[in-house]
Amino acid sequence: MGGSGGVVVSETSQLDALRDRTRTFGRDTAPELEGLAEADAAQAALRALAGAGLAAWTVPARDGGADAGNLCGADTVSVRALSCLRDELAYHSGMLDVMLVMQGLGSFAVARGGSDALRADVLPGVASGEAIAAFALTEPGAGSSLADVETFAAKRDGAWVLNGQKTFISNAGIARFYTVLARTSGEKGDAQGLSMFFVPADVWGIDVEPFEVIAPHPIGDVRFVDCELPDAFLLGEEGGGMELALATLSRFRTSVAAAANGFARRALDESLAHLSQRKQFGKPLIKNQALRFDLAEMDARLRAAQLLVDEAALLVDTEQPSTLAVARAKLIATETAGWICDRAVQHLGGLGVKRGHIVERLYRDVRALRIYEGTSEIQKLIIANELTR
Repeated sequence: MGGSGGVVVSETSQLDALRDRTRTFGRDTAPELEGLAEADAAQAALRALAGAGLAAWTVPARDGGADAGNLCGADTVSVRALSCLRDELAYHSGMLDVMLVMQGLGSFAVARGGSDALRADVLPGVASGEAIAAFALTEPGAGSSLADVETFAAKRDGAWVLNGQKTFISNAGIARFYTVLARTSGEKGDAQGLSMFFVPADVWGIDVEPFEVIAPHPIGDVRFVDCELPDAFLLGEEGGGMELALATLSRFRTSVAAAANGFARRALDESLAHLSQRKQFGKPLIKNQALRFDLAEMDARLRAAQLLVDEAALLVDTEQPSTLAVARAKLIATETAGWICDRAVQHLGGLGVKRGHIVERLYRDVRALRIYEGTSEIQKLIIANELTR
């Protein structure tokens, strides 16, 4: 894998079994979500994931999650397992994919920085699907630059009072709780003045306004007006919020690349099936050399992205330096998925843009992956910084 010292990973039998189980689950469950309203589909997806024992993979074994065996420590989440899950779920349903990963993204700061009592109270419910989680970082003026967060938490009479606005928050409106990055000291741009908080969705002073994005996805704005939180809801140390936020992103970013691979793999399969069946000018389209070259490149690019995900996931799970590998995987897999889904639309012609067709859905599903959890441009900056450090 070039000069980085990376390795190609063979999946363990445990991962093989998890992949097979998830594939069957996704195939059987995805049709049940079709036609449901967005919020209903999201909650039905999570119930199904929990019922199949898959949501438990988003929580450390120590806190009631799945036993990851030798994939990682009992106090964290296996990136290899999560990537395996997202690859298979995304192949079948974008909603299944997003509802799985949000349980982990929204709760990981609790697992890493919460007290024993808070973890015991919150995380078993995340693993069972009873508590829907949300991760609240982004603000209207703070996207890629988290140091610009202005949501503020002030200490008053032994409690914290939270004020501010978050936007593009997945699970807004259906979440049982939010993990919220807020400023506790310093000015905008000061990363050392940020802290992370556990915020129950039923606390007084929260206002949620859902909105729609390009693909089905529960998301919206969340406003906090004088929300009072006990000191026990501070996650980790005061001033340690940026560290918690980055630890969460570094743990889950590789799985975004894995989901991209799942979407791309489905698009390639749809292209193969259509080009084999559709006849033009007296022969199947797949006999056209230009289209065969397209399929070959789609396959090769997808395989490269899969290997980058394997490399990054192994390095994160085994606590080796992984910054460069994770950024490579996120950049290449998401950009590749966008290209593969675009080619699939072109192969299907009019059907590729017909609302409700699987390829049209994939085209919409895959677009956001190049933006959230670090844009492609941010990944390029990370790679360049690592290479020139």
